[in-house]
Amino acid sequence: MKILSSLNLPISISSLLLISIGILVIYSSSQELAIQQSIFAFTGLIIFFLISKFQFQSVKNLISPLYIFILILLVAVFILGIETRGTLRWIPLGVFNIQPSEFAKPVLILLLAKFWSEKQPTGLNILKSLLWALPVILLVFKQPDLGSALTLIAIWIGVLLGANVPVKKILLLTSVALCIIPISWFVLHDYQRERITSFLSPQSDPLGKGYNLIQSKVAVGSGELIGRGLGMGTQSRLQFLPEFRTDFIFASIAEEMGFVGSVLILSLYLFLLIYCLKEAQRVNNLFSYLVIFGVVSMFLFQIFVNIGMNVGLLPITGITLPLISYGGSSLITSLLSLGILVGCIGDQKARRVDIELEKG
Repeated sequence: MKILSSLNLPISISSLLLISIGILVIYSSSQELAIQQSIFAFTGLIIFFLISKFQFQSVKNLISPLYIFILILLVAVFILGIETRGTLRWIPLGVFNIQPSEFAKPVLILLLAKFWSEKQPTGLNILKSLLWALPVILLVFKQPDLGSALTLIAIWIGVLLGANVPVKKILLLTSVALCIIPISWFVLHDYQRERITSFLSPQSDPLGKGYNLIQSKVAVGSGELIGRGLGMGTQSRLQFLPEFRTDFIFASIAEEMGFVGSVLILSLYLFLLIYCLKEAQRVNNLFSYLVIFGVVSMFLFQIFVNIGMNVGLLPITGITLPLISYGGSSLITSLLSLGILVGCIGDQKARRVDIELEKG
């Protein structure tokens, strides 16, 4: 019973259900990849269990070395990384590859949570927190990995909001960001600009730039209420739908499991995020609160953007669907982040028990 309570059943069960749905959909198209995803999931769950036992208040001193280590890995990508479709994102380690940009996400969450738990929300400290985050964001963007870079920015903003930064300063930051966005067009790669233009007018080039978006929307719409059935989706199985196990797995699920399956996934995500936010309100430590807020911000952004691009509401960006999309680094990072979150929740519960025992 003690082990079950330490696992935090609401988070564990909802995560397992989402992982199971992902493996099931992957299995319907490739048994080999489903086995690989199961191995990734098993590894991630072990990490989740071990990390959730940590008392993160006592390991704050390790956060800065972790930050330096992840910077080294991000630089190593340009030296040791393997090029895939014009990008350098993975470092080969024998039988598997790792994607440092994924592991940069929980490290940045811990770094920013530590920073804001020790600093006041002043304008100067906002700038300092941005300077801490920028090296990671720029190195990831340089790979190029726009999706992960945007996720890192979302983490920075999320932790900033959790740190109770005054509304006036947030509005000022928003104004600056709105001024920078048009300028950012000139630093985007050609394929990234094409994704934006194809989103605005996919029908102008239906067999070229607009192809992915059109096929994704067709897959989502063709699922109707209950879907075509597992393994029966024509868009994904005939490979009209690109990357149907990673970036466009939600469109594949919508086609094969229909509106019912899509609502099930959204409900599980909603339950998971709301539960985490409720637990954040119960912790009495700012560091733990900010860690939870950062993890929720990361998940929320990735879910919103991935599903948004699958249904044609947002431009196509290489962002995976947490716990569901195929990929070891993505899945393990998601479980690692949840493990950190559970560790922060468990640490606070243990403190409350100790206080009650002392009072008794």
